[in-house]
Amino acid sequence: MARKDLLKSLMGLPENPDADAPLPRMERGAIGAVSKSISELKSRAIIEVAPDLIDNAGIEDRMDADPSGIEALTASIREYGQQVPVLLRHSPNHEGRYDIVFGRRRVQAMRTLGMPVKAMVRTLNDRDLVVAQGQENTARKDLSFIEKANFAAQMVKAGFERKVICDALAIDKTVISRMLSVTDDVPEALIRAIGAAPSVGRDRWLALAQKAGKLPLSDLLAAATGPDSDTRFASVIAAMTPRKAAPQTTPGRQNLLGADGRSLGQVRKSGKKAVFEISEAGDFADWLIRNMQDIHRDWLEHPPVRHKE
Repeated sequence: MARKDLLKSLMGLPENPDADAPLPRMERGAIGAVSKSISELKSRAIIEVAPDLIDNAGIEDRMDADPSGIEALTASIREYGQQVPVLLRHSPNHEGRYDIVFGRRRVQAMRTLGMPVKAMVRTLNDRDLVVAQGQENTARKDLSFIEKANFAAQMVKAGFERKVICDALAIDKTVISRMLSVTDDVPEALIRAIGAAPSVGRDRWLALAQKAGKLPLSDLLAAATGPDSDTRFASVIAAMTPRKAAPQTTPGRQNLLGADGRSLGQVRKSGKKAVFEISEAGDFADWLIRNMQDIHRDWLEHPPVRHKE
């Protein structure tokens, strides 16, 4: 047998193959499995990408730019290297470029260090991109309520359906509705002026949303002052809360002050009659009622000295 025929026999090929004949089903299945495996390996592979080839995409998640946080991350990567890869997609608009799905801070740190970015690359459309970004955000515990609410509001502006928003943030429609009620009632400029407010939860933001329309936006923005976002939130809430008016005194009325300087109430004098009003009818008022005879007896036994004018 000729060597060529021997090789054909060992490889299981017919002696006179038809170039146009379809491949046997088993071969198609095997090749398909191999191709699928290669595709899966590629999707799991980590490659290095120059940071200058990476563009921002998707929806903004963090509201506060924390320079100290970026500096700490940069220092950590400089010492230990990039331990966690970012997720990128091929840019749909620019050949050879990439969009960030998540890992913006890591990309920023690598850009500062002038080092290539370790990344996984997926082929994602815009919908899949924001869902992946939202799910990654949900897994993180450092995003505040208002940052997640702002993420949902941006998805609404981008035209995504509620179901997609729910899937992205892994929360139900009721929670989404409450988030969006805050971003609908609180102007975006005020949200950004306050910032992430990490210690402020849903209930306090809902309380702020209920009062936001009662004052001009310019006054609220002016109130958003302080060294950090939690303080700015508290300042805005304080500006929205009406201050209690000081007790008004009218002719014939006098304030009654206690030993600690606080107002106990008022006394109203008219002719030979005096009416005492205790503002808080608590223990002191009860004591006063019980001891009125003793007080009056002491006064009779030790009458005050009247000075002639």
